[in-house]
Amino acid sequence: MKKFKEKLSGRVFFVLALSTISALVLITVFIFVNGMPLIAEVGLFNFIFGMSWAPEQGQFGIFPMIVGTVSVTLGAALLGIPVGICCSIFMAEFAPAMMKNIFRPAIQLLAGIPSVVYGFWGLIFIVPAISTHLGGVGMSILAGSIILAIMILPTIISISEVSLLALPRTYKEGALALGMTHWQTIRHVQLPAAKSGIVAGVILGIGRAVGETMVVIMVLGNSVALPESILDSVRTLTTNIGLEMGYAAGRHRQALFATGIVLFVIIMILNISAQYITRKKVK
Repeated sequence: MKKFKEKLSGRVFFVLALSTISALVLITVFIFVNGMPLIAEVGLFNFIFGMSWAPEQGQFGIFPMIVGTVSVTLGAALLGIPVGICCSIFMAEFAPAMMKNIFRPAIQLLAGIPSVVYGFWGLIFIVPAISTHLGGVGMSILAGSIILAIMILPTIISISEVSLLALPRTYKEGALALGMTHWQTIRHVQLPAAKSGIVAGVILGIGRAVGETMVVIMVLGNSVALPESILDSVRTLTTNIGLEMGYAAGRHRQALFATGIVLFVIIMILNISAQYITRKKVK
C-alpha cells in the first residue's frame, strides 16, 4: 500500500509538471503559428530592421521599438544593478538582525506591488519631476528606466543575497585570517565566488524589465521613433502589443504576434543564459 501511494504521488507530480511544460509548448506554438506568416511575407530582415510601423499602409518595421526596448532596459540595468548588488552585500554582511527583519519584508513587498501602481506613481511624481528639472514632457526613457530599475531590485537583491549567504564560511574566515579587511574579503573573495549567482539574478531582473508592459505604457509616451536622448519618448515591443492588440485584425494582428515572437526569443535567451550560469556554478 505504501509503495502504491508513493508511485501514485510520483505520477501525480509528473502529470502536473507535464501540464506546465505543455502550457509552454502550446503558447509557443500559438505565437509562432500566428506570427510566422507575416515574417515570411515581409522578410525577417525587413521586419526587424524596418524603420516604419504603419500596419494600415503595409509597413511593419519594428526596429524603433527594439531600440526603445533596449534603451529602457539598459537604463534600468545601469540604475538598478549597482543598487541591487550593494543592497545585497549590506543585507548579507553588514545589516543587524533587527534591520534584516525590516528590510527583507520591504523588499518582498516591492516585488508584490502591481505594476500599474508603479506606473501611476511614476506618472504622478517621476514624469513631472523630469519635465520640471530636465525639460521635455517627462514621459521618456529616463522615466521608464527609473521605475523599471526599482521594479527589478527585489529579484537582484534576493538572488544575490542568497548567493552570498550560500558561500562556505571558510572563504571569509580564510581571507580574514590572511590579514584582509572585511571589505577586501567581500571584494576579492566573496563577490567573485558568488559571481555566477549574482549574474543569474541580474539576467532574471533584466528579463522582467524587458517583459514589463503596464509601466512603460504609462510613462514612456509611446512614440514610434528612434530616440536621440534619454529625455525622448519611445515605444517598446511589449507596449506595441498591449496598445494595438485590442483592435488589430488581419495582417496587423499577425504583425503583433510576430512582434511577440521577437520578444519571446529575447526572453528565452535571457532565461537560458541564467540557467546556464546557475548550472555552471553548481558544477
